[in-house]
Amino acid sequence: QVQLVESGGGLVHPGGSLRLSCAVSAATWDYYVIAWFRQAPGKEREGVSCISGSDGSTTYARSVKGRFTISRDQAKNTVTLQIKDLKAEDTAIYYCAAASTLRLRATMEGFSLDPSEYGYWGQGTQLTVSS
Repeated sequence: QVQLVESGGGLVHPGGSLRLSCAVSAATWDYYVIAWFRQAPGKEREGVSCISGSDGSTTYARSVKGRFTISRDQAKNTVTLQIKDLKAEDTAIYYCAAASTLRLRATMEGFSLDPSEYGYWGQGTQLTVSS
């Protein structure tokens, strides 16, 4: 079982930066991939990045490469998503999710960011980018 709790959302001006955190409660990290998804109003949930609990390898959606950075701190049981140069289109609810490494598909970019493959979800945190 995995429990996930997001924090760090808020209102940010365009061009600013923000750090989202996901507190991960799991017996062991090694068996899971932890991912960040986002869902804007009226749009489908979109995977933005994930990180392997076993080796720290990362995957990014093409739409966020260069602006989003995912990292993990196993000592603090936290996965962080650093976002820079925020844009209005980044406005969304951001969710943390987890999937078993053994069940997640591998893709050309790394691990799958298909939300249907993730079985554990946090409650989400709202990020609004507006002037």
